[in-house]
Amino acid sequence: DVIIVASVSCIYGLGSPANYRDMSITLDRGSVHERDDVMRRLVGLQYTRNEIGFERGTFRARGDTLEIIPAYQEDIVRIEFFGDEVERIIILDPISGHPKREEEEITIYPASHFITPSERMQHATEAIEEELEERLEELKAEGKLLEAQRLGQRTRYDLEMMQEMGYCSGIENYSRHLDGRSPGQPPSVLIDYFPSDFLMVIDESHQTIPQVRGMYNGDRSRKLTLVDYGFRLPSALDNRPLMFPEFEERLNQVIFTSATPGPYELSHSKRVIEQIIRPTGLVDPELVIHPVTGQVDHLIEQVRIVVERSERVLVTTLTKRMAEDLTEYLVDLGVRARYLHSEIDTLERIEILRDLRLGKFDVLVGINLLREGLDLPEVSLVAILDADKEGFLRSGTSLIQTIGRAARNVRGKVILYADVMTDSIRYAIDETNRRRKIQIAYNEEHGITPKTIERNIADIAQAINAPQAAVPRSAVPTQDELQQISPSEILQTIERLKTEMQRAADNLEFEHAATLRDEIRRLRKKL
Repeated sequence: DVIIVASVSCIYGLGSPANYRDMSITLDRGSVHERDDVMRRLVGLQYTRNEIGFERGTFRARGDTLEIIPAYQEDIVRIEFFGDEVERIIILDPISGHPKREEEEITIYPASHFITPSERMQHATEAIEEELEERLEELKAEGKLLEAQRLGQRTRYDLEMMQEMGYCSGIENYSRHLDGRSPGQPPSVLIDYFPSDFLMVIDESHQTIPQVRGMYNGDRSRKLTLVDYGFRLPSALDNRPLMFPEFEERLNQVIFTSATPGPYELSHSKRVIEQIIRPTGLVDPELVIHPVTGQVDHLIEQVRIVVERSERVLVTTLTKRMAEDLTEYLVDLGVRARYLHSEIDTLERIEILRDLRLGKFDVLVGINLLREGLDLPEVSLVAILDADKEGFLRSGTSLIQTIGRAARNVRGKVILYADVMTDSIRYAIDETNRRRKIQIAYNEEHGITPKTIERNIADIAQAINAPQAAVPRSAVPTQDELQQISPSEILQTIERLKTEMQRAADNLEFEHAATLRDEIRRLRKKL
């Protein structure tokens, strides 16, 4: 069984599954293969020979031994030859180099999904040349001489690379010719690699389905600009995501998961299953409506009550300016507050959310970012300012998602500041109260006492901000630890550090590489 977690990009072209499968290399123990012939075939599969920077998608040869790291895994595959016979197939640990197991047979798949047999490549290059000549005539007839010169130079360079190397940068833009597809025919995508009886789970479907609908038009708009200005041939438009009807045709069994399913999911589902009861016994938060007049003063009173309990507050506004101004006002009053909106980069957002959970500040003000996926057990109050302003940010779906942020705490409470009972507010209140009624009845029947979720605060920001090539300090033994570990463990650590040192040098991080070199010398002295 195979489980693949993918983003919406799974509907983009990925090369032909048939070509990918047919171009693979299968080696059996005892079979006859000339080592140099296997190496030539690996180059044809987009693998590169590299004796120093040994990483995914590369291979190296030493005597009668050929070592490969497939592009899709971390382990090293060692092929030992005796003359032209495959004597052993060994899987090695990439860090220590120690054997993990032996195999009777191994299949090496291409390093790129855009792989084409040589016969197909010949037909493709001829078709590309033909399209190029037609397009150049069109551009010249329109007086676009600069665009014609640009397109001709770029495409001919790509053709030369494809004929010599079997690959070029941006080869996916020629995928229609490489696959032998007709104009307008959809590309092969990740979904096409699955058997016919696969199951698809679409998470947060109320957002994902609209994204899938919009991908084609967004991609086409961008590519049309490239075509018009001579950066790409018109066939590049067929290197595209699936249209929504094409996406639907490829589906087999689908599970939509969402706290607020949209019309599409509800109308296409044979069964709708509600998961309202939580293992912790938590019920949906209590809802309170307060007039808009004096909403900020009332909010400050509620914030002080919550902060005294060492709990946190989320506040949602309608605009970035309102979020910033409210945060500044709260800070002036001595409230520890920060704001969160789209102009803050992803890494800083993670740090802000972590600091909120750690209690470095008490109030987080946001706009549309405090919705799906945020799991903040410390938050017991969510305040929705101007809740009666109908629109995307105050739709029924948005309100329910925002209300859900207070459902991780046993004292969860939501205040909606509104003067008018809009349809969206009415829907959100009715749905929340319906769920609360079911949850409370279940808890009473089974004697369950609601309990706030307890979750460790993972130091995500620290992990992300660390240099990519860095070795965690804990991976390097201290002086005390060196006295307690065996020589074989020291050797394993040295091998691991050597790999990281080489990677740091490849990334031109010479200071870090020098630090690792010194650590290796220190460890060797202990042997």
